[in-house]
Amino acid sequence: MHDKISAEDQALLDKFLADNKMFLGPDPEIMRNHGVAPRSEAEDAILSKGFDAHRAHHIRGLVNAALSESFQMVNQMGAAPGAKWGDLVTAIYTANGNLAMIAPHGIITFAACAFYPIRFIIKNWMEDPTVGVKDGDGFIHNDARYGGVHNTDQSMMMPLYYKGELICWLSSTIHEGENGACEPGGLPAAAESKYDEGIKMSPFKVVENFQLKRDLVTFLQNSVRDPKLQLEDMKVKLHAVMRLRERIVAILDQFGREALIGTMRMHLEDTEVEVRRRIRELPDGTTRVLQFMDSSLRENIMQKISVAITVKGDRMLMDFRGTAPQFLNRSVNTNLASFKAALATGLLQNIWPDLPHTMAVLSPIEVITDRNSIVDAEGEMPQAMSLMPLFKACVAWTIPMAKFNYSLPKKYSAIIASQYDQAATFIYGGLTQHGDVTGNFCGDINGMGQGARSHADGEHSVSPVFGFMADSGEHEINEEDTPIIRLGAQRLAKDRIGFGKYRGGMGYEQIATARGSGLWGFMTGCEGSKFPSAQGLFGGYSCPSYQLMKIKGINIFEELKKNPNVVEVFDIVKLMNERPIPGGKYSSNDMGMTFELCSDGEIYMICQGSGGGYGDVLERDPALVMKDVREDLLSPDLAREIYQVVFDDKTLVVDEDATAKLRADVRRQRLARGKPFDQFCKEWVTPEPPAHLPYLGSWDNPKEIYATTPMGQRVKMPADQIQGVFMPNPKDLAIMQLEGEVEKLKAQLAECQSGK
Repeated sequence: MHDKISAEDQALLDKFLADNKMFLGPDPEIMRNHGVAPRSEAEDAILSKGFDAHRAHHIRGLVNAALSESFQMVNQMGAAPGAKWGDLVTAIYTANGNLAMIAPHGIITFAACAFYPIRFIIKNWMEDPTVGVKDGDGFIHNDARYGGVHNTDQSMMMPLYYKGELICWLSSTIHEGENGACEPGGLPAAAESKYDEGIKMSPFKVVENFQLKRDLVTFLQNSVRDPKLQLEDMKVKLHAVMRLRERIVAILDQFGREALIGTMRMHLEDTEVEVRRRIRELPDGTTRVLQFMDSSLRENIMQKISVAITVKGDRMLMDFRGTAPQFLNRSVNTNLASFKAALATGLLQNIWPDLPHTMAVLSPIEVITDRNSIVDAEGEMPQAMSLMPLFKACVAWTIPMAKFNYSLPKKYSAIIASQYDQAATFIYGGLTQHGDVTGNFCGDINGMGQGARSHADGEHSVSPVFGFMADSGEHEINEEDTPIIRLGAQRLAKDRIGFGKYRGGMGYEQIATARGSGLWGFMTGCEGSKFPSAQGLFGGYSCPSYQLMKIKGINIFEELKKNPNVVEVFDIVKLMNERPIPGGKYSSNDMGMTFELCSDGEIYMICQGSGGGYGDVLERDPALVMKDVREDLLSPDLAREIYQVVFDDKTLVVDEDATAKLRADVRRQRLARGKPFDQFCKEWVTPEPPAHLPYLGSWDNPKEIYATTPMGQRVKMPADQIQGVFMPNPKDLAIMQLEGEVEKLKAQLAECQSGK
């Protein structure tokens, strides 16, 4: 036997293995690399001889205009709520797949993910004789394991050839919603495996010669509940990319290939250089923040996300080690590529918003995780509700970077507390009043409260945490298309505030019911009902926790016919406290509700949350406190209790001297209650997580990961050997509990019958 083979035989063997792969799954070499690829030969040849920065600036403006136009096409013509309200993006990539620029209004995360499938296409389909890539081809994709946020987002990607040469790639992405998952609407919290998540499109060719292939379109329509939506938005994305292609070809005709290729590469490299320069400005050191998810969307369970940002010179390291382990059968996992894309979004929205929206912003930053954690989950894990950890990634920067940036003489954005970071909206599905089957989500997700700033209050319902420009939707349009009726909407949620010297921007209430369907339901995919999700900064309060409220067993339309004044105002607090509707079953629930059928007139109520507060509440200007009271954002009782302001109830005039004295007294009381840090730790800190607490993640040692389930089972494992956590079906647990109660009742009955 020979233990060595010749180079020629090895080459033949390598070719045979490469040509005969059983399955082209997600490629770790692609998916774990978020850096800008090295210069191509063409890029190097163009830039090495010098490139006019003024010409590059001019061409960037033209490309931006083209991207903006294609964005507006999708926005105006798209059928999905995500298209109508701005949850989309159009983008341009270099020939080797680097994200160069996105539309000025677009969702950063969508494009920051889409370079992964383009790299997959380049690596696997370019030379494949059964696929190939040529001018006029278009590829579709939605599986986050190949690059993306979650399965609801569908991308159309097209190569642009100019005079026979591949110059760049173009894309359009929409949050489509409905995707044929086990629950309608595309965000199935009930998914227990990746096979429950609906269609999972690895990048494949769906367009040839600029035309959709009807056989594949039919296959995709057959895979979802809303075939009309699937067809219409595939057409919209294709024609938007074709319009973008026309504009880019015009630029090539006017300025030549070298001008466009050089501009895109210079854009990437200049951005990366600037990011390194800004990192060098920061003081060396490490800052940390702990985040917690309080729900798997099926049960209440604390999942730790550990964040440490270290700066040394021009090197920045984001360390997420110690984070909770992945779930084997819950859908709140995410893969590392998606998580990095969300990190890029948070960096560009909250820390350096003046930088170009390109993948180069994250390229110099190292990201470290524990494999098989919820932020770096293995490919078999369900990821349909990956939004939960991804939204945490969008705000992970705010508190640690506020500490780094605070002392800098030049800042690129305000020091800001965490924005509200939950998907507080209604997801729906069923039969519409027009007889169509559908499922999707409402635009209310796009109005999250901003965190308080170092110089001012946060803006109310400013934007989604994942996008700086999006609309919360027109309810009249939704009511025309679906049986959803809004009994209350976009009403700012009084008293539900992130308090501080400056308060967080507030969210709004959403009160919905259904009418005229006969087969309709809602779900809410959201955590933060037990543990506040948006943290305060420098002494500011976190946002409150928010619950889902329901009034079941009634038909509000029938009740209003009987008594038009049965409800004075559709306000969540008044409805739940006063309970004006007779016979209603009132309940408060966490926001992780899986899909539930809704009878006509039953009421569901949720609240978009507040951003975190900034600074000590005792430093808030009493005039700002009174302004919130006058605008009915804050109740007088809380003005006194939280801010310690003395004022006249009728005139709302502040007694300045009494307020100053009261606040001085409160500060002295704080000092009297205070303890030295070491003493506090001795009394408070425990060697392990409390046994009764369902807890996932590290405790005092990031190299050891705990997994304690709601049933009290505990496992401790090395961080480099994380095993997934399997959760029982909540219905099975409820059945077991009821069976236990039945057995107790049987035993009591037997005792009574025996005369004991």
